[in-house]
Amino acid sequence: MWKIEHRAYNLPFRTVVRTAHGPWAAREGFLVRAARINADGTGTEIFNREGTRRDAKAEGGTGAAGWGEVAPISWFGTETLAEAGAALAGLRGEAVDLADALARVPVECGCVRAGLAAAMGAGEHGDGVFNHVSSASDSPPTHEEHESRSGAEAGVKFLPVAGLLPAGRAVLGAVESRLELGFRTFKWKVGVGEAADEWAILDDLLGALPKGAKLRLDANGAWSRKVAEGWLGRAAERPMIEYVEQPVGTETRAGEDLLRGLAEDFPVVLALDESIAGARDVEKWLAADWRGVWVIKPALLGEPGAVLERLARAKADVVFGSALETSVGARAGLRLAFAWAERAGRPVAERRALGYGVWPLFKEGVANAAWSGPFVRREDVERINPEALWNAVG
Repeated sequence: MWKIEHRAYNLPFRTVVRTAHGPWAAREGFLVRAARINADGTGTEIFNREGTRRDAKAEGGTGAAGWGEVAPISWFGTETLAEAGAALAGLRGEAVDLADALARVPVECGCVRAGLAAAMGAGEHGDGVFNHVSSASDSPPTHEEHESRSGAEAGVKFLPVAGLLPAGRAVLGAVESRLELGFRTFKWKVGVGEAADEWAILDDLLGALPKGAKLRLDANGAWSRKVAEGWLGRAAERPMIEYVEQPVGTETRAGEDLLRGLAEDFPVVLALDESIAGARDVEKWLAADWRGVWVIKPALLGEPGAVLERLARAKADVVFGSALETSVGARAGLRLAFAWAERAGRPVAERRALGYGVWPLFKEGVANAAWSGPFVRREDVERINPEALWNAVG
């Protein structure tokens, strides 16, 4: 039997996030805490696959607690905050096991299911599929070392991270500080202002980047066909652009057809993002034989390990990304990212940077992950303390 608790949070961002869907001032969601208990109500020891204790002691017993986060983004296509809260309340604080908990949560509540999977153990190392976790703690390399070392030499002791850049002309000031930190892959939010203005900024931005740098453009599905064609025509002539993320919306069949047509008509790598709001979307685009990049936000995937297994079998080109969740959700997602990299076994220079370069994101420091540089170490992920945030929001 499992005791399941949840606490709501409302955490302001340090800076309002501007997207094609409008300004975003604060993150709302739930933290989930799960502990296995005996029939007499006392805690039991919870061990991971390496045979060591997981996390902190549960209250009132000797057991360990597991942690997850439920971080819906309704405009992205997930359940609403109210629906997530109702699904968590429907558990009434307990479940026999993960299968029992998931059976009582609607399939449409993918964020709740992902949070429960993380808190109750499945998904921490990939549901048994992505289960080889590195414990190495060497320092991340310089950019030059990162580019030159082979996968065998570097292993998965660290992973590269893309730096998130603000929309509009503010990007030109922000990129300088990111470059000084060592970032060489960047993600810029576009589709917020007029296309002509953003095109002018684009060339200024590319001119500020050093040789070998990469830029991702994220339109959040905001472009029309005409605007998308204009952007992709320019991107085709600018090799620093790594890929264009979600150029058009796919809420309708016409939108899906347009996206596939753009992928065929332009020699630019396109990426799915808003098109993947859950496991059902992954299945749909696998059936459509999508050949571009898959931007995967583990916090939205329901049961991430099972979904990632399907993508691995399809040899999908996956980029793990943040849903602008707290450090608790980032911890669960990054564990999966490390396990994916280990399974893929690609040389370091061929790995796409993670979409987790968002820190410090929140005004409340305890909600932030500890790193802000161009690489994240496995050791940094394991140092995240979910209980500290749990106590802070309580």
